Amino acid sequence: MAKLTLATCQFQIENTPQQNLRIIARQMRSARQRGAHLAHFSEACLSGYLGAELQSLREVDWALVHNALKRVQELAATLRLWVVIGCNHRLSSPHKPHNSLYVINDRGQLVTRYDKLFCTGKNSRDGDLRYYSPGQEFITFQVRNVCCGLLICHDFRYPELFREYKRQGVELMLVSFHCAGMTRQGFEHYQYSVPATIQAAAASNYYAVSVTNGTRRYAFPSMVVDTEGKLITRAPAHRNAVLVNRIDTRRRLYDASADWRDRCMNGTYHSGQCVEDVRSRTRTDF
Repeated sequence: MAKLTLATCQFQIENTPQQNLRIIARQMRSARQRGAHLAHFSEACLSGYLGAELQSLREVDWALVHNALKRVQELAATLRLWVVIGCNHRLSSPHKPHNSLYVINDRGQLVTRYDKLFCTGKNSRDGDLRYYSPGQEFITFQVRNVCCGLLICHDFRYPELFREYKRQGVELMLVSFHCAGMTRQGFEHYQYSVPATIQAAAASNYYAVSVTNGTRRYAFPSMVVDTEGKLITRAPAHRNAVLVNRIDTRRRLYDASADWRDRCMNGTYHSGQCVEDVRSRTRTDF
């Protein structure tokens, strides 16, 4: 167990990597100046999001995306800052790209990549699946001896994913959102469901969670939640922001599931010793 200083970054995502890179670089510098070891950015924030800022693959200039990513790597090395950043990831033709989070270490090396597991839509002509290929692997990495896990946007709907990361020893979850195409009606739902789901996931799994988002009109603000499910901090809505928080895994907070969580995860759905009693088995008597 250890501690790190985390920067949770949000900004208005544009449709070109050059525009996004300018703000990303500014926020990386701000994060490092404020003592951050790791900067966490939102979904597709470097490349732009297919179906939102970008309407088709024909609008993606992969050379510009690659060059922008190299600049992020170079700046990470200069600042000695870890970076988790959302970006489209090109696959071989004719496959659609992944919706990904790149993990760049404080030497500027690309150490791993997470690909969104649950893209929205019922088929390849609907939702995210119209533009993206789903991923298939859980990804963890260590920053200053803190084990981190990654999810993207719609992944948050599946508690099994949060639980699997708990199995893998995660202490800090980084969940990147975008709210692409969010309507007022959708926002009325998500502004409540996202914090509730994230806080419940943090408390039931006893790990901290960083949530970052863009700043579109109908976008809930970025936030950080502690291991009890308590909201530590929330960004101002619709404004660029860098939230800096200390994640200290040595600090012991209340963990109501500590005694029996592993047992439940292994398929035993009760605590203590069960009894053999006819009054326990009979369910139609008082």
